[in-house]
Amino acid sequence: MFMVMFLNIHHKTKTTNHKQQTTKLIPFKNIDKTWTLFLDRDGVINHEKPLDYIHKWDEFVFYDGTLDAIKTFSGIFNRIIVVTNQKGVGKGLTLLSDLEIIHENMKAQIKAAGGYIDEVYFCPDLDEQSPYRKPNPGMGIKAKSKFPEIDFKKSIMVGNTIGDMEFGRNLGIFTVFLSTTRPEVSAEDPRIDLFLNSLQEFALLLKKRL
Repeated sequence: MFMVMFLNIHHKTKTTNHKQQTTKLIPFKNIDKTWTLFLDRDGVINHEKPLDYIHKWDEFVFYDGTLDAIKTFSGIFNRIIVVTNQKGVGKGLTLLSDLEIIHENMKAQIKAAGGYIDEVYFCPDLDEQSPYRKPNPGMGIKAKSKFPEIDFKKSIMVGNTIGDMEFGRNLGIFTVFLSTTRPEVSAEDPRIDLFLNSLQEFALLLKKRL
């Protein structure tokens, strides 16, 4: 059974040249089945739609290597959680039913490839102050509420925006920045622990260092 968590409150091109950030090394040798992996969706798992949202499943395209990468992660991490802002729902541009289909199909294809996603949390809120909208930590806190074994000190957040990195910092999580859509971001940014090109590259690095 596929589950998608709907979080809401009523208030208010790939680049190949990069420098890996090494000032705050992720302790790769310590990573085991007690660790949790948090993933952003658009720009990490799948291609972003420029200046728009992914409204329907036929617009959702996995990055090359993503399915293999998540299969690798599934053999390393205990929990794999997707946390994604989805303003398109809040704006009425994306139907909630279509978003649910996207996530059901995404999880099904990942499972068919030998991987898994434990949960998908998304926030449709338009208010930047919503506690559930990244970079605010609400989706991470919600995940820990459902999976109390999650230890933020033994967790990694992978994203393609500085907001994803701030989400990680707000929870005390290690951060991995992917330059898929924002190659102009500096690897020296203090909110970034590791700067890479793709999810596939991160999976290969994990296999090499574990």
